[in-house]
Amino acid sequence: MDTKLKIIIIFSFVYLTIENLINERQKRKENIVISGDKGSIWVTITLIIIGNLLSFSIAATNIGRIYYWETFLLIGIIFTTIGLIIRIGSIMTLKDFYTYTVTKIEKHELVETGLYKRIRHPAYLGQLIVFIGISISTSNWLSIVLMIASILPGYMYRIKVEESFMVEHFGQRYLDYQKRTKRWIPGII
Repeated sequence: MDTKLKIIIIFSFVYLTIENLINERQKRKENIVISGDKGSIWVTITLIIIGNLLSFSIAATNIGRIYYWETFLLIGIIFTTIGLIIRIGSIMTLKDFYTYTVTKIEKHELVETGLYKRIRHPAYLGQLIVFIGISISTSNWLSIVLMIASILPGYMYRIKVEESFMVEHFGQRYLDYQKRTKRWIPGII
């Protein structure tokens, strides 16, 4: 296996470990009032794992290989960095209202500042961009397709669950927020 691919896999493992640590930290929150996750976290995590396994498995072969490693590695690093900035910025904007699962906490408020002013799910957008960047860095078009095709349905399901939960708990205020914002990309979707 190519050294660059090994480095990419190690980085991905470290990233997923950090995400898991964030999840474990959130589980210790004592101010959770109600959960409405409906298993969406496990659907999303399972599809992320499948996406990574498929992406790296095909990247380890010559099937779908694009022979411009350095260029695609650089593009992948740029995407991953942008995704991390968006994800971390989104989590920091939510502060104590950030939870890893779909839950309502005590004194929960609808956050409409930072990226949330225009996008309802910037943390998911950031994470999706991270995974796209990781797959681009493998320099394999099939790896990119397999990653996106595997993880996108998980995010779509999770957003559906989360938005239903938010409407249930914030009512008209969240419906108005939906009208003013897009799910992932301002002005598009």
